[in-house]
Amino acid sequence: MATAIVCAYSPVGREALAGLVEAGIEVLALYTYAQGPDEGWFTPPATLAAELGIPVVMEPRFNEDHVYQACRALRPDFLFSFYFREMIQARFLDLPRQGAYNLHGSLLPHYRGRAPINWVLLKGEARTGVTLHAMTPKPDDGDILGQASLPIAWDETALSLTLRSAEASRELVRAVVPDLVAGRGHRISQKSLGPSSYFGGRKPEDGELDLAGPAQDGFNLIRAVADPWPNAFVRTGAGLVKVSWALPAAAPCPAGHFRETSEGVLLGFRDGALRLHALRRGTVRSERPTEHGQWLRELGLPEARG
Repeated sequence: MATAIVCAYSPVGREALAGLVEAGIEVLALYTYAQGPDEGWFTPPATLAAELGIPVVMEPRFNEDHVYQACRALRPDFLFSFYFREMIQARFLDLPRQGAYNLHGSLLPHYRGRAPINWVLLKGEARTGVTLHAMTPKPDDGDILGQASLPIAWDETALSLTLRSAEASRELVRAVVPDLVAGRGHRISQKSLGPSSYFGGRKPEDGELDLAGPAQDGFNLIRAVADPWPNAFVRTGAGLVKVSWALPAAAPCPAGHFRETSEGVLLGFRDGALRLHALRRGTVRSERPTEHGQWLRELGLPEARG
C-alpha cells in the first residue's frame, strides 16, 4: 500500500483527505491546525483523521527543522497539501518517493494565490473548480494532474462554493491518485494552457462597499464575504454596518443613499440598488427593515424619499 504525509485544513482539506483514504492510500500523519473559535461551521480534517486512527500533528510552523526530520523518518511515497495555510519549503518536496502534490481551489493557471474562491466571486466569474497539481518551489506552479470544473450560480456565496469545492475535491483525489500510484498519471504543463493570473490574500478591511461603483460589484463583494466570512460593510464617520446579505433590486435608489420601501430597505449604487436582507451591527444581526433604516440613519447615510 502506498503511503503519504498529508498537510490539510478547511472543509476542502477534510473531504480531500477522505478521498485519499478511499483511494487506498495509507496516511502516515496529518499535519494540521487547531480549529479557531470562529471556524465551528465545518468539521476539520483532524476529526476525520482521529476517527480513522491517523496520527494528528498540530504544528503551527510546518517548515521547522524538527518537522522536516520527522517527515524524513516516515519515508513517505507521497506528500499531499490540501488547503494548507503554509507554503511548504522545497526541501520537503524532495522527501516523497513518488512526488508532492497540492490541491488548489481554482482552475489553474487562473486564480493562483490566496483565497481563490472569494476572488472568483468578487470578479463575477461564471465557472471555477479545483486542481490537483505537482508542487514546485513556486506557488501553484507545477504540472496539472487533474481538474474538476464547477459552474457558479448567480447567487453563489463563498460558503456554498467552498462546500461544493470540497465535494468535488474528494471525487477528484479519489479518481486521480490511483493513477499516480501506478505511475501512469497524465500531466499537463500549466504553460500550455495560456497566461496565468495571480491574486493575493484578503483582509476584513477589504470588504468596504463602494456606493459610487456598480451595483453588481457591490453584490459580488457581499456574496464573496458573506457569513461565515467577515462580511462587506458600509462605513461613514459615525461608524460602520456590515451587510450580511442583500440581493439586486429593480427599484431605484440614488448612489450613496438608502431608501425605505414596503419591500425592504434599498442601498443605492451608481447604476442600481441592492435590497438589504440582513445587516450586522457589532454583535447584533438583524433582518428587520425598520431596524436597517434606523441603523443607516444613525450612520448619517443620506436618505432618499418618495
